[in-house]
Amino acid sequence: MNKTVVINEFGGSENLTIQDMPVGEPAAGQVRIAHKACGLNFIDVYQRTGLYPLTLPHALGMEAAGVIEAVGEGVTHLKVGDRAAYASMPPGSYCERRVMPAAQVCPLPDGISFEEGAAMMLKGMTVQYLFHRTTPLKRGDTVLFHAAAGGVGLIACQWARSEGITLIGTAGTDEKCQMALDHGATHCINYNTEDFKTRTRELTDGKGVDVVMDSIGQATFEGSLDCLKPLGMMITFGNASGPVAPFSPAILGQKGSIKITRPTLFTHIADHAACQEIAQHLFSKVTSGDVKIRIDQRFSIDDIAAAHDALEARKTTGSTIITL
Repeated sequence: MNKTVVINEFGGSENLTIQDMPVGEPAAGQVRIAHKACGLNFIDVYQRTGLYPLTLPHALGMEAAGVIEAVGEGVTHLKVGDRAAYASMPPGSYCERRVMPAAQVCPLPDGISFEEGAAMMLKGMTVQYLFHRTTPLKRGDTVLFHAAAGGVGLIACQWARSEGITLIGTAGTDEKCQMALDHGATHCINYNTEDFKTRTRELTDGKGVDVVMDSIGQATFEGSLDCLKPLGMMITFGNASGPVAPFSPAILGQKGSIKITRPTLFTHIADHAACQEIAQHLFSKVTSGDVKIRIDQRFSIDDIAAAHDALEARKTTGSTIITL
């Protein structure tokens, strides 16, 4: 049996079904990979609910790690038996085995476990493009990072520390704030006990931050704009609290000629060479010890609905993996 998680209609976690899906041979430019572990991300929730529409029925899941079983014509960067990991389109990683495009599948160094690979690809490559490909950042710059104790956040805290960047995190409990601090955040604000906008201004002597990195969306968007210094950059890269409402671009001028961008990982990794370069940078951060991948939750594929529920309820920290 090739267990595969599929949705037949959009909605709640009860719509996640496990089916036995056939696996064929890879065509040109494809590989077949046997998964050892899969990752869990908010994009999976967005696709399940229909916020990011898919043509139904559709398998879910965006990242995994495993062993290459077969290689199609023209694939030169992978061979049968290679350890590999990926975060890429199309969705479908919640499964035991799959055939998929090879371009965004990356050879996994021996020093990184399959579980770490499954937990880090989407989140870690996201941090790489946020810090190195979205807007220029240099040592001494200050970043406000929401959800600093989440899977992306804990990697970002460590990444910032390794690059000499001051990171002000936000989280919903004192325990989560301490976790962010332990992983390299310079400061962390409990947004349930403090106003993050006021506290950010205090921590920056009224100047504001150079960059805001916000995956929360609706609940934090307006406050995040007010945390920026003039000419600062707002990076909105997720909508955990819901999508941002339409706004007038004139607001950006009124708040100090600030800038805003809404990037996605999949644009940055669409080119094969760029994807492999981003992955290699991530791997080097992990193998050097600058970044440690924290896996705080493990769910069996049979309990995929419970995994989604825990993520949506903000009951998770660090990364979550799906075991097979």
